[in-house]
Amino acid sequence: MNSFESRLTTLAPWFLALLRVVAALLFMSHGTMKLLGFPASDFQPPLFSLFGLAGVLEIVGGLLLVIGLFTRPVAFILSGQMAVAYFMAHASQAFVPAQNGGESAVLFCFIFLYLVFAGPGAAAIDNLHGSGAELAPQRAR
Repeated sequence: MNSFESRLTTLAPWFLALLRVVAALLFMSHGTMKLLGFPASDFQPPLFSLFGLAGVLEIVGGLLLVIGLFTRPVAFILSGQMAVAYFMAHASQAFVPAQNGGESAVLFCFIFLYLVFAGPGAAAIDNLHGSGAELAPQRAR
């Protein structure tokens, strides 16, 4: 492996963590809009509704992903939430995401699904008790 590839491989867990944190913060903003009205939104569903439950998942799940706690199971649940959201709210308008406004639901779904398999990356609480991904990739023997 050349020097450039070696450096990229060394930094990969940190960029995976950056993807996890940025995606989670963006995801949380959807929940805070629904439940807290921040950023400002006209859509504030009742807490005990399907959209209220989605808001709770977005805030709590997003926060857990930001700190890297229970990353794999949380990412699995949130990936499923986004798949359901896409097919319930977007696909009925048109199947193609560019036409139905569902691009973010699809992207969140697949980013979270990737985290299920890749783990949290670096700088995660999961790494303290061994349930997260390894910080360095395993080399073939």
